[in-house]
Amino acid sequence: MKGNKRYVEGEMRRHDFKREREHWSGGQNPYAGILSCADSRIAPEYAFDSGRGDLFVCRVAGNFANDDTVASMEYTVAMLNTPLIMVLGHDSCGAVDATIKSLKDKRHPCRVICPLWSPASRPPLRQFRGNPAIPSTMPFGKMFATMSPSSNSATPILSAAVEQGKLKVVGGIYRLKDGRVEMIS
Repeated sequence: MKGNKRYVEGEMRRHDFKREREHWSGGQNPYAGILSCADSRIAPEYAFDSGRGDLFVCRVAGNFANDDTVASMEYTVAMLNTPLIMVLGHDSCGAVDATIKSLKDKRHPCRVICPLWSPASRPPLRQFRGNPAIPSTMPFGKMFATMSPSSNSATPILSAAVEQGKLKVVGGIYRLKDGRVEMIS
């Protein structure tokens, strides 16, 4: 979050990519795994003012946890001992909006966003849509960041790491307008 503050204030550290490349050529030791949207307007490495080797980033439209991204997060936790996973949504997410629209219209979306349409995602989406406890103004990116961390920790590897206190899974929402990341508990 200190890196995000530097990013928002435009006071990012200068990165020596040549030295970082040489340093990390022998291995990696990321302090966080980030499941983020593939949206071209957000890059977690910039948003957290991080250098090479700091973040283990998986990006997929809608920042949704599918088999590939969960397996990647399992890898970073089990093999690289990464102590933190953040599911990072953002406002104005086209993939999430298209999925919500397809549910509303009761039609299957294009195959590009099929992972968002998976049977596992439909009940939580329906739960959030129309739930009076969730404000209608809540961005759907925030909704996905809220529901994805619990689904990520449901795998044996990740849930064991959480239970042993070796892993914390959190959600965040990136604000496109100012670059701030809002933590979601």
